[in-house]
Amino acid sequence: MPPVHMLFVGAWFLLGTGLYGLMIARNVLKAVIALQIMVKAAMLILVVAGAQTGQLALGQSLGITVIVADTMAVVIGLAMAVRLNASVGTLELDDIIEAEG
Repeated sequence: MPPVHMLFVGAWFLLGTGLYGLMIARNVLKAVIALQIMVKAAMLILVVAGAQTGQLALGQSLGITVIVADTMAVVIGLAMAVRLNASVGTLELDDIIEAEG
């Protein structure tokens, strides 16, 4: 198997791992971490696809764009987690849902 295919398989494995983690996460911080794994996998897929098509600079610039957008999303998600912890007292999703209802 060529190294590029191994990178694609690894990226898809990371994407699946992040999706699985997002589905089973019952804590806000764990959900943010699972989203981070998924975004890093998507970034890896973009860079490898750029290298495979001979447009490595395009893949790398898309990867940098994903990093910037991902950083903003994480900052907002962690700020929301801090506010939830301050108002509800927990980061467990079940407890947060019960507190709102």
